[in-house]
This record gives sequence, C-alpha cells and structure tokens, in this order.
Amino acid sequence: MPAVLHDAALQALLLEDAPYGDLTTDSLGLQGLTGRVVFAARQPMTVCGSEEAVRLFELCGAEAHVLTPTGRHVLAGAELLTAHGPAPAVLLAWKVAQALVACSSGVASEVARIVTVLRAAGCGQALACAGPAFPGTRAWMAKAVQAGGGTMHRLGLSESLLLCPEHRLFTDEHSLDDTVGRLRKLQPQKRLVAECGAMEEALALAASGADVLQLERFTPEAVRACRLALHTSRLHPMLVVSGGVDGDNAVAYAEAGADVLVSSVPCHAPPRDVEVRFSRDV
Repeated sequence: MPAVLHDAALQALLLEDAPYGDLTTDSLGLQGLTGRVVFAARQPMTVCGSEEAVRLFELCGAEAHVLTPTGRHVLAGAELLTAHGPAPAVLLAWKVAQALVACSSGVASEVARIVTVLRAAGCGQALACAGPAFPGTRAWMAKAVQAGGGTMHRLGLSESLLLCPEHRLFTDEHSLDDTVGRLRKLQPQKRLVAECGAMEEALALAASGADVLQLERFTPEAVRACRLALHTSRLHPMLVVSGGVDGDNAVAYAEAGADVLVSSVPCHAPPRDVEVRFSRDV
C-alpha cells in the first residue's frame, strides 16, 4: 500500500517536532558520524505507516527501506523498516516516524481484530470506521482502517449525504417527505443516508425514501425488530448500525440484520509498541 501522506505533510510533521533544528544533536556536534536504525514490533500487530516512516528518514537525508509493508500481520520481533545515514538525519526522523507507525498500527490492529471476530462467526458484513479523527489525521487514519480490513464510514461532509436530526431541527417547517425530496432532487446521484434514534423515526424515514438508515445506539434486539417492521411494511433500506459497536457485540449486531457495522472504537485504539534499535558505524 503506497504512502498516503505527501512530502509536504511529512515535512510539516518534522517541522512541528523540530521547528528550529534538533537542539541536542546539534549541540553534541554529531555531524560526520553515521548510524543505522531498525524498527521492530514488540507485540503482534497489523502494520501500518512503514512507507511514510521510510519517507521521513529519506527527507532528513538518510537511506531507508520498508521491511514489512502496510497491511501485513506480524508477531513480536518482526522487523518493520531500516534506515541508514548521517547521525543527525536518523536522529531527527526517529521519534516522528516511530509515533506514526505506532499510532497507525494501533488503529489497523483493532480494525483487524474486530473483522477477524466477524469472519470467524461467519458474518460477512463490512466494518466501517467513524471518527472523530483528530484534525489533520484523516489521511493516515483512512489508510490504517483499510490496512486492517475495514472501510471509512465517511471521509467528510463533501462526499456523502447524511440527514441528521440536527438538520431536521432547521427544516421543521417542511414535511419529512419534502426534506427528503429536496435532497434527492438536488443530489440525484447520491444515496441518501438518514440518521435515526428510534423505531418510529426509522420507519418514517424509510417511507419517505431514505436509501440507508443509520441506526444510532440501537441494541441488537432493536435492530432485529426494526428489520422485521421494515420488512412487514415492504420497505427495504440498507441498515447501518452505529454507536457502541465493538468486538464484543459486533457479531450480535450482524446476526440481528445489520448490513454494515460502524464503529469508532478503532480510532481510539492505543498505539502498538514499536521498538527502535540504533547502532553506530565504526
């Protein structure tokens, strides 16, 4: 999987960490010395971000190579990447690169864990991940989710139609049919997703023409009841469950009739432990 952060974004990460240079390294006068660094997994993980980490070292003036690409599942001890070059270069890139691999691999590993639970139970539903992604992290978050076998629920306000109760608060002078109809007329090529928090709301939105119902914080039992009620009414929107979905209940939601599972749990996963081994050239 290629790098998703362009050089400008990676340069910005380096600049944030060392806006006026590396004070310690510069003060020690390490110019002219060279060394090698190896990143390795301290625990099992689904790797993500090794390509971006390698590019960070290259931007600082070192040679670097990916040993384990994004998306690979590894055990503790597996080597992820290596870099070699001037000591100031490898020391400048080290911390930023380690943090990027650790954090993105944490997200990828949690996505992979939930997907594995679903597949082991014979459930083929997609796992979609929703933020809130911290501002500025969306690109690598999307890569991490994909690396773990998931998909992003929504990449931003510009790419999908999601009618929320907050929108309907400002359109209460119009009927639900009028609101849905207006969205369909203005954006005919887009599927309309409607968020709902109760059975009656779900049925009303489906009857108005919503293509997808996003069921917020429904229990698995409520999802099953909603699916049955929609079927009885001869309404067949796609059902997306969101809110509280994790590895412990994902199978229950899938078996209750959800078509897609949305979880924000992976986006808050702790970083995976990445070991950094330095050696000095003699």
